[in-house]
Amino acid sequence: MKLLTPIIFFSVLISQAPLYGQKISDDSLMKIANHEIYNNPDKAINIGKKLLQKEKDLSRSIKIYLLLSTAGTAKRNFDESLQYILKARELVQKTNDPKIQTSFLIAAAMQYQQMELFSKSLETLDEADEYREKLSEDSYLKHFETARSFALRGMIYKSQSNPEIALQEFLIAIKNFEKIKEKNKTYFNQSIIYYNIGYCYLNLNQLENAGTAFIKSMSLADLIKAKSLQAFALKGLAEMNKQKHQNQEALALLVKAETLGKEAGDLTLNEGIYKEMADNYLAMGKAPLYQVYSKKYFETKFKREQNELSSINHAIDVHNTETQKKSEKVITRYNYFITAAIIIGLSVLSIFLYFVVKVRKQNRKYQDEIQKLIRS
Repeated sequence: MKLLTPIIFFSVLISQAPLYGQKISDDSLMKIANHEIYNNPDKAINIGKKLLQKEKDLSRSIKIYLLLSTAGTAKRNFDESLQYILKARELVQKTNDPKIQTSFLIAAAMQYQQMELFSKSLETLDEADEYREKLSEDSYLKHFETARSFALRGMIYKSQSNPEIALQEFLIAIKNFEKIKEKNKTYFNQSIIYYNIGYCYLNLNQLENAGTAFIKSMSLADLIKAKSLQAFALKGLAEMNKQKHQNQEALALLVKAETLGKEAGDLTLNEGIYKEMADNYLAMGKAPLYQVYSKKYFETKFKREQNELSSINHAIDVHNTETQKKSEKVITRYNYFITAAIIIGLSVLSIFLYFVVKVRKQNRKYQDEIQKLIRS
């Protein structure tokens, strides 16, 4: 299967969710872990596991699990990522806090979207929106989660080849991120969204608009030294140059992107870079180099698809388990309803019979009294 969405989107939007307004123990380590998600996910996972061992607070534990899930996704290890999401869900079920519920459900929706379970993702987003509506209107979290929700919907429409609708969703997401006063906290997110806006314009053959969006994405990534985001933006610019038949310029950008993205180990990024390099070498008639990068492309694609297949099978099992639980819940409610109906019916019948017997006794009494009057 082909995923067009850069994995960084989910790394950023999940890990930067401002969960619950509480400080996490060892803030400096948590900040390092959040930053390393994009460049060194294994390091982020090691930090997260250490923090989790000593964490007792419910909301902070959920945030750490989401961090671990995000890092797993950054490695394209969806199965590992899903495991952490499920552990977070167990903790989330212990609270009714709309802040926690909203942030978790959107994170879960992103996981489903990455596995191309679009209907499940949209269903989860709808559920998240119910909790999101309960948040304070002008709060940081409300703007942040609204932006995440629209951005994810944009990703789904983009994957379904609806670039016009996707653009509308992305622009609403940008507007909500711009409402956040702490601008530096939104650079990652806006960089990712502008990258995807660029691809929407590419699909609509609006190359100049695409180039503007990719450059905006790269400039925002540069502000926070996010190498993977810069690599994605460079790949986008390279695709724009390829469409203009500027193959040499495209290859120069792809070489830079490959260098920047090496530490992250993002299979989707590498797959895209190798494909573009192979396409450009083919267009230039350089068959040996085309074969080299074509082979790298197929090897990386195969590895990514194997990771995804494993996690999708697990996700299907989880979905089936959830469906079974819902069915059992419905059956239980139905049984309660039938039992209650029987009890009520028997009660009404008992009352009815009581009054029937009582009336009959009274009638017999009246008959006896009448007979006595007649005899006398």
